[in-house]
Amino acid sequence: MKVGFVGLGSMGHALAASLKSAGHQLTVFDLNKELMSGFESHGVKTADSPAGVAWDADAVFTCLPGPIEVEKVALCEVGLLGAMRSHAAWFDLTTNSPVNVRRLHKLFRSRGIELLDAPISGGPHGAKTRRLALWVGGEKAAFTKHEELLRSMADRPLYMGEIGTGSIAKLVHNSASFTAQSALAEAFTLGVKAGVEPLRLFAALREGTAGRSRMFDRLAEHFLPGIYEPPAFALRLAHKDISLALDLARSHDYQMRQAEIVQRDVEESMARGWAGRDARISLSLHEERAGVSINIPREQIDRLLAD
Repeated sequence: MKVGFVGLGSMGHALAASLKSAGHQLTVFDLNKELMSGFESHGVKTADSPAGVAWDADAVFTCLPGPIEVEKVALCEVGLLGAMRSHAAWFDLTTNSPVNVRRLHKLFRSRGIELLDAPISGGPHGAKTRRLALWVGGEKAAFTKHEELLRSMADRPLYMGEIGTGSIAKLVHNSASFTAQSALAEAFTLGVKAGVEPLRLFAALREGTAGRSRMFDRLAEHFLPGIYEPPAFALRLAHKDISLALDLARSHDYQMRQAEIVQRDVEESMARGWAGRDARISLSLHEERAGVSINIPREQIDRLLAD
């Protein structure tokens, strides 16, 4: 397959190399000429603009810093819009804005070009080893047609739904990851300040209930099915524990901002008479604030986890 690739940074470089290794006819472009020369020395065709990679490509990939760069590559005078053939596909691997992606999708579709947002997760090491999650939003027929091409770069391409849903999945993943890491660091710092040796504390936390499970899998226990009875750990106990932790923090003149937010949600849940229900019922407040109801049937969750 004839493939164009724009953006040869730490992720894009390895992804483009995977496409070459899979035997595709590759043309690349990057503003950094040295990055392009490395590909050229291995027999890969280079272009002098985004249009140059796109004019005869069956599929084009972009892997760029953000929405501004994507828009420039798409719409500049030597951009993708004026060069891509009708019925070609553009996969944007950038962590992008769903609003921007949907606007560009409408514009490109009017020219007969399918844009799919396909952000990746796995970091530079994952890009080199193909151990990547790749979340794709857009026309399902285009995803199915190019699924093997996507597997040249990532072991787990997953179709998410309509255009923009790939970007939404990536933003949810990253915001959850950053928030969880901050909360972990906040609590860990309390342990060190209160007198526990850091390495021993780290070893201990890895052996606890949360430490032995995958972070996102814990959502499946109560939150996703919306089942909070019988309790695995009662809300009143969670209230007691987080209150004790915050007391400890105050005694060491240390403010735990994220734990204080959690405590407020727990206290709101207690005030609603939920003290005897599972502690994670406080998570349902997020659904209430967003005006959504999740409630996935337990058997569907179990099938997904088994896979």
